[in-house]
Amino acid sequence: MSDHHHHHHDHSGPIAIGDTAARVVVGLLAIIGVVVLIGTVMLWPSEQHVEIPLPMQTVAGEAVHTEAATVVMQDVGDCGSPSNGRVFVDAPEPPRMSAYTCQRSIIDIRSGPDEGKKTLFEIAPGPGQPDLRAGDDIRVVRAADPSGITMYGFEDYSRGLPLTLIVLAFVLVIVIVARWRGLRAIIGLCFAFGVVVMFLLPALLDSKPAIPVALVSGALILYVVLYLAHGVNLRTSSALLGTLASMLVAAFLSWVALEITHLTGLSEEQNTNVATYIQHVSITGLLLAGFIIGSLGVLNDVTITQASAAFELAALDEGASRREIFTATMRVGRDHIASTVYTLVLAYAGGALPLLLLFSIAGRSITDVLTGDAVAIEITRSAVGGIALALSVPLTTAIAVMLARPFGGKVPVAKPQRARHARD
Repeated sequence: MSDHHHHHHDHSGPIAIGDTAARVVVGLLAIIGVVVLIGTVMLWPSEQHVEIPLPMQTVAGEAVHTEAATVVMQDVGDCGSPSNGRVFVDAPEPPRMSAYTCQRSIIDIRSGPDEGKKTLFEIAPGPGQPDLRAGDDIRVVRAADPSGITMYGFEDYSRGLPLTLIVLAFVLVIVIVARWRGLRAIIGLCFAFGVVVMFLLPALLDSKPAIPVALVSGALILYVVLYLAHGVNLRTSSALLGTLASMLVAAFLSWVALEITHLTGLSEEQNTNVATYIQHVSITGLLLAGFIIGSLGVLNDVTITQASAAFELAALDEGASRREIFTATMRVGRDHIASTVYTLVLAYAGGALPLLLLFSIAGRSITDVLTGDAVAIEITRSAVGGIALALSVPLTTAIAVMLARPFGGKVPVAKPQRARHARD
């Protein structure tokens, strides 16, 4: 009973914390953290040299180099100029014969060894061909033909500046609205991207087992992102433990789903390219890792909400029992599940719109469309994420309630006075 004399009533943190529950949760997180660090060391990719896939290399077998360029003139006229793709200083050579017409673009090269010089692109109109206009900033491929002469070709539009402005606007809005917490969330996002690029992808490329790699990567991301964005406290710890447990559930469900559905992933062009040119990488492993990492964001969202709700309800009514707090928090969680499932499924459906459009005109039955590899992957991804999401709510709520309300103590008798004191 003496514990009750030490309770604080400022709602900046959890009240009436169960010491035993706190020690158990913190201890579990410490043990899991050590396991994750050991797993990171064991799964760390070795130094490796992977041959550049054929479509991504030059004639000489080297990596493709791109340069900055600008379209300075564009018209439609006779094609067949010997200057097509080659470097010149003043004007391109005229076509030697008028066989056909196409779009002709004079390109000013803005970087690399030929900076300040020009090249000519002759582009026949057709699906997938760029429609260049004077003033367009583009990226051009620099390579050499079999005789060693430097040649240039269109690579893509230059998006560096607009993408930078969009990202800056995103960061600015997040920081202005969420302030320091928003800034910490952005830093956490950068860390998550670093884990994917520096650890997850190289480890998969090094033929490490997909599920352990994805689980270790996910845990590294969660430990840093959650504590960085929401502070080091028991509220965040309860959400972290719930999210880690839910991630394990998502990993198991993903493995079972891929086993029973026999999804190959080869309906997607990127996966086919990986299977063709990087044959030692498992496509199923890539799918598994994608399922697990893809579920983290929505799980994080739900578990933090549940933990916060449990602690706030416990703080608002110190006379409420653990069962009452759990029941009230679950009501919040059910609403959250309903809205987040829509978010999850519609996000995947939005990404698959071009695919669904093609299927809609193919004359195939709806059953064939839904059970085909491409659409079945999205259905399975949504279902696995939804199940993990739903299970994370009671799991995180139970952990948070144990931390927000101690075991072995009676409910405070002077509830009205405490409530008035809290309001003061």
